[in-house]
Amino acid sequence: MALRKIKPTTPGQRRKIISTFDEITCTVPEKSLLTPLKKSGGRNNSGRMTMRYIGGGHKRKYRIIDFKRDKEGMIAVVKTIEYDPNRSARIALVEYKDGEKRYIIAPNGLQVGQEIISGKGIAPEVGNSLLLSEIPLGTIVHNIELRPGQGGIIARSAGSYASLTSREGKYAIIKMPSGETRKILVTCKATVGTVSNSDHALEISGKAGRSRWLGRRPRTRGVVMNPVDHPMGGGEGRASGGHPRSRKGLLAKGYKTRAKKKASNKFIVEKRK
Repeated sequence: MALRKIKPTTPGQRRKIISTFDEITCTVPEKSLLTPLKKSGGRNNSGRMTMRYIGGGHKRKYRIIDFKRDKEGMIAVVKTIEYDPNRSARIALVEYKDGEKRYIIAPNGLQVGQEIISGKGIAPEVGNSLLLSEIPLGTIVHNIELRPGQGGIIARSAGSYASLTSREGKYAIIKMPSGETRKILVTCKATVGTVSNSDHALEISGKAGRSRWLGRRPRTRGVVMNPVDHPMGGGEGRASGGHPRSRKGLLAKGYKTRAKKKASNKFIVEKRK
């Protein structure tokens, strides 16, 4: 996972820093694991814009990812490491002994030809998926389930990981990517290792056009709007806008929006900083 700085031959290239894509081994995706991906452009079923700053972007196809890793006890061989336009992490195409192919989130260090497996009583090696009850304490994990059989939903983006710190009865104590410490049932699965493409956060697009390719339209700041459009709008000249807040009037910096009586609060051991 390396980055390269582009020579400043044009204004758009001047500050551009992008991935070298060294780890990518295949540029053509597995056709059987593709589905159409329809874009709404931020419009609802009556054609009205309900989400701002969405639209355009390059045409994509969705890669079906195996977040559940429910094919247990069967060895899979890594065939390719691929780019996925729908996520920041790299994905890996694996083929099981019975011939079935699946995409998984590629962890850091996963190589083509490597064998991985999921299930009970297996070694906690990079790429293997097993129950939190069987993972050694202190292990770095990703793609963690919140409910047994649900499929991994925590720590799936580029470079993210969580660590298994301890176990208390039927719960494992996980330190999340956000810094939050949380209880998760030991019957939930997690995959060993860190998510690939850890340099993603250091990339610089270099120009506005690359945001348009990703389907992001220009974002208008609240302070430059009129009072009718935003709580921070209006005023003579360049006004600060007062206290930073959202379009709906909620304070934007430091104000806690999590519900005090939320049911999952009991599973949080320590809040994020």
